[in-house]
Amino acid sequence: MIESRFLLALRRRKVDATPVWIMRQAGRYLPEYRATREKAGDFLALCKTPDLAAEVTLQPVRILGVDAAILFSDILIPVEAMGVPLSFAEGEGPRLDPVRGRGDLSRLHVPDPEGETGFVMETVRILRRELPEGVPLIGFSGAPFTLASYLVEGGTSRAFRHVLGWMYEDPRGFQELLDLLAETVIAYLRAQVAAGAQALQLFDTWAGVLSRRLYREIAFPSTVRIVKALAPGGVPILLYVNGCAPFLEEMAATGVDGVSVDWRVSLAEASERTRGAVALQGNLDPLALFGTRATVEREAARVLGEAPGVGHVFNLGHGILPETPVENVKALVEAVHRLGRKEP
Repeated sequence: MIESRFLLALRRRKVDATPVWIMRQAGRYLPEYRATREKAGDFLALCKTPDLAAEVTLQPVRILGVDAAILFSDILIPVEAMGVPLSFAEGEGPRLDPVRGRGDLSRLHVPDPEGETGFVMETVRILRRELPEGVPLIGFSGAPFTLASYLVEGGTSRAFRHVLGWMYEDPRGFQELLDLLAETVIAYLRAQVAAGAQALQLFDTWAGVLSRRLYREIAFPSTVRIVKALAPGGVPILLYVNGCAPFLEEMAATGVDGVSVDWRVSLAEASERTRGAVALQGNLDPLALFGTRATVEREAARVLGEAPGVGHVFNLGHGILPETPVENVKALVEAVHRLGRKEP
């Protein structure tokens, strides 16, 4: 049996080389992905067709040689299953029928994961059969605050006026929404683990708009609740926040196994502030992949040099950009494996 260097690193154990995978590694920068998406017809259809979703999940493993696969799906799939119509406009991102106050909560329910998002679980089952030995599958979900941001804003936002407005004006009502989302996430991730996911990542991408105080009061408790509920499953959990610098300590205190760090804070600082309590993931700036091969290798070496001796998973500090040259991504994976080789 081949041990996964990704899972070993998450448990802060010795590895033969630093593991690497890339957020959004199944994406538009790959010609193979674009061809499969065209076959599906549209993005949501791709997410909801298990054979095709499994195919795009496998593509970066085959093409790039990454050390883990992350389930191809969308962060808003469980929100749609709660009873919220979801669509995607080309070039504009997601659109949802917004929930703007306590009176709208009656429209929502905690979905049955197998019944209402069964296509996701079937994709997981296919992938567990098809992934090479030693390449684990990462399941994922959005965390409650980030899901609430999409749900209340009705899509993506720059100002977060509606979600923050509700949070300030009616904190109890907003907490009811977070509780409902936490229940949904727990059920959704438990089902992914039951179907075969070997690790999980919680994306609280938009929690970076919060102050440290508000992170503690709003985002932190829901995350702790989810991590505690999933702990009996024994599957390691990563937590990602874009703009994590103000609350790295709080992220580590949620009980997760690993904290995914964006490029705005060094891994050396993150390691010092989290006191070795968690593995660290990250944290190359996605824009570094637009330089020459030499630039990519130099920046990979810099990140590796800042990382802790054990418990590091190489990744980007955010999702890979659609225009990223594939050859540079291949060069990155090769460089991490070569430069991150450990002494026996």
